[in-house]
Amino acid sequence: MVVTDTDLVRAGSLDELKQKGCLVVGAGGHTIAVFWHEDRPWAVDNRCPHMGFPLSRGTVCEGLLTCHWHNARFDLASGGTLDPFADDVRAFPAIVEDGQVLVDVSPEGGDRAAHWRKRLEEGLEDNLSLVLAKATLALLQGGADPREIVRIGARHGARYRARGWSQGMTILTAMANVLPALHPDERPLALCHGLVQVAEDCAGQPPRFDLEPLPTGDLALPRLKSWFRQAVEVRDTDGAERTLRTAIAATSIESAPRDLADLLLAACTDHYYLDAGHVLDFVNKACELLDLLGWEEAPAILPSLVDGLCRAQRSEEQKAWRYPIDLTALLEPAFAELPGLVGEHVADAQDGARLDDARFDALVGALLDDDPRTAVDALLDALRQRTALAELGQAVAHASSLRIARFPTSNEFGDWDTVHNTFSSCNALHQAILRAPSAELARGLFHAAMRIYLDRFLNVPPARLPDEQAPAAAPDGPAALLDLLDREQQVAQAARLVDAHLAAGRDEGALIETLGRAVLREDADFHDYQELEGAWRQYTALRPSRPTAARRALVAMVRYEAAHCPTSRAFRQTYQIALRLQRGDALYQEEA
Repeated sequence: MVVTDTDLVRAGSLDELKQKGCLVVGAGGHTIAVFWHEDRPWAVDNRCPHMGFPLSRGTVCEGLLTCHWHNARFDLASGGTLDPFADDVRAFPAIVEDGQVLVDVSPEGGDRAAHWRKRLEEGLEDNLSLVLAKATLALLQGGADPREIVRIGARHGARYRARGWSQGMTILTAMANVLPALHPDERPLALCHGLVQVAEDCAGQPPRFDLEPLPTGDLALPRLKSWFRQAVEVRDTDGAERTLRTAIAATSIESAPRDLADLLLAACTDHYYLDAGHVLDFVNKACELLDLLGWEEAPAILPSLVDGLCRAQRSEEQKAWRYPIDLTALLEPAFAELPGLVGEHVADAQDGARLDDARFDALVGALLDDDPRTAVDALLDALRQRTALAELGQAVAHASSLRIARFPTSNEFGDWDTVHNTFSSCNALHQAILRAPSAELARGLFHAAMRIYLDRFLNVPPARLPDEQAPAAAPDGPAALLDLLDREQQVAQAARLVDAHLAAGRDEGALIETLGRAVLREDADFHDYQELEGAWRQYTALRPSRPTAARRALVAMVRYEAAHCPTSRAFRQTYQIALRLQRGDALYQEEA
């Protein structure tokens, strides 16, 4: 690099530097600390890259500069750090001419985007939330596509956890999905939440080791699907993974979103409501992640689902599903009918009759009935009338959402998670049906109906919905919602505010942005992220033709969130530190 006279900045005289040991000079948009050490000058950016403390207050010994705030150590020659949590500091060439110390502030070379991608990977490896936040902000400021940030996080999560897909990958995908609905200021924070959760899932875990696909390209997908289901049936993880990898290799990018989803979802519904609904949710989220990143990532992502599929608890093994009513015995005759009612192949989940408002409400009511036979009969009747599978998936998802909307706060607190798990699974089922409808997946409608039935006691007595009460005279704006959620257990009040805002026809986008901010400012639990994304999806699907049901979807979400707010908001503080560092703010107070 050519250095011009304008790139050389005088820091002070050599005598002054020797006397004081350190000089600070402002130049080129930097505050630079110049040290005299081992008979020569050294210059580094005065701002510690960890949290911005002035390095001029640090200590130099044996070529290492130690920051006194968190003891991060930096090589004076290169600026490289011995402590990965801190990041490298920029070093500047320093020379002596005619008794004056000059610092070269030429523009920094190198690929900064590559640097921050590397830091993102290191933050994932070492589970460093501040590093993840700084890298995400720097990459987005540099014009990076958010999908590339998600890709780095997803590849890490799929590789560095031997048990495979887990909550962190679901959260990362959910936040990527909901990103367009969030306020622009909240979008980097949403990605950071997902990345931090992936890093925590993988921390201290052994990596996954891939199996190879079978050495053939001649196996038909129906044969591979049969093998895969057999392997899952007997909990054969190796057989299932190798079969799945063979299916991935044999499937075109164009047909993969449906064909590979169909293979996985059939295995999900071979047994009842696997692992409290999480398995189906994880499979659906993995497909959504590939929609975002491209299905060429399928070999890296989909095998991470196998362990969960094979090891999942099967609800037919649980007492509640067999006694006092054997729900499996109730459903098996219905399953025998499904191939004839749905057909072996369904071209589109939207094919078939649509439910008018009265029939939709009647089906939702049947799903919420105290007799499980009522729900089974209602679903079968709808299928006999050739109702579109998408309509049935929508009704099941809405019924499960109403269990949250009507959840009384007199219940045990932990039971919020019971009704939530049902909703997150039913929302995933609805999305899966839209992707890969089939008679096999239609069994999931009946599994979900029985889970909704088992949750019935958690609506005793049912909480009244806001739209069943006198309307609020003057609905408050979204900002008032954040104020409510600063206080504990404002469940009914938050629900009424959300319902009144939507009923009055006010800005729905501002409300959804506020709901996103309400979740992202907290130290959110896995279920908070799922509630935000699931309610947003259901609201979006219901709004065009069923506005009251759509309002109830967001009412359910805000009731759940209000029950779990506020938290200590520790991660929000970490993120704010990263944001202030990016803006160049001072995080310390200079002495007067």
